[in-house]
Amino acid sequence: MFHKFAVLALGILLSVGLAHAEAPASSASAQSTRVFELRTYTAPPGKLEELHARFRAHTMRIFERHGMTNIGYWTPKDAPLAANTIIYVLSHESRDAAKKSWAAFGADPEWQRVKAASEAQGPIVTKVESMFLDATDYSPIK
Repeated sequence: MFHKFAVLALGILLSVGLAHAEAPASSASAQSTRVFELRTYTAPPGKLEELHARFRAHTMRIFERHGMTNIGYWTPKDAPLAANTIIYVLSHESRDAAKKSWAAFGADPEWQRVKAASEAQGPIVTKVESMFLDATDYSPIK
């Protein structure tokens, strides 16, 4: 079950009106199939800062290279999740595009090097949760 904090983070994202994160301009069809992906990562004790560093220095840029749009990243404010959790939202042109983007990301040589280097002293992620979402017709972000 997804953390209630992840759902709260998505609600906050939508309520603050990130309407500047526009849908792809390629066609009306692409806009109507755009999906959001809500992801929650859990880090082992003491590894959260290493996970932040990997996102900050590498992961976000590599996501963009493979067609994923970074919408927002959060950490819970309250314990116990504040010590080990990152919640983020990506957007994809479609569910099929997401599948292709994730496959390309996983096969990316730079990502493979970054992942191996960041995990030289052990894993920095112990759990990944993902949920795909469609924006409602009344959502400020579509």
